[in-house]
Amino acid sequence: MRELEKRVYKHLKERGWHQLRPSDIAKSIAIESGKLLELFQWENKPLADIKRNKEKVGKIGKELADVLMYALDMAVLLELDTEKIIRDHLKHIEKKYPATLMKKYSKDEPGTEDVYWRIKRHYRRLGK
Repeated sequence: MRELEKRVYKHLKERGWHQLRPSDIAKSIAIESGKLLELFQWENKPLADIKRNKEKVGKIGKELADVLMYALDMAVLLELDTEKIIRDHLKHIEKKYPATLMKKYSKDEPGTEDVYWRIKRHYRRLGK
């Protein structure tokens, strides 16, 4: 990850973008994620159906790359250790949504189970 972070910083520095405002990068993340979301407008297909559509997967990859690049830009400019923040967040999510509990209540559509939403509301009330 460190090597990638260095490459991203070099990319930004070469273009004079190493002083971008975090708020502008956050806006760009939202804009690009909206373009990613637009690829799914008016549909709610399962994963297997999406994966079979290679053209769509290619478009998703391009939009996802924009989102990921802006996210990396922000992390690099704020001097965040991306590997550490991802690992720390995974630990938090593993504690918040234990696999054994989530799998026990999992139905056909993960993320729609009542237990998931109860946990989510609880953590929102706590401000976490």
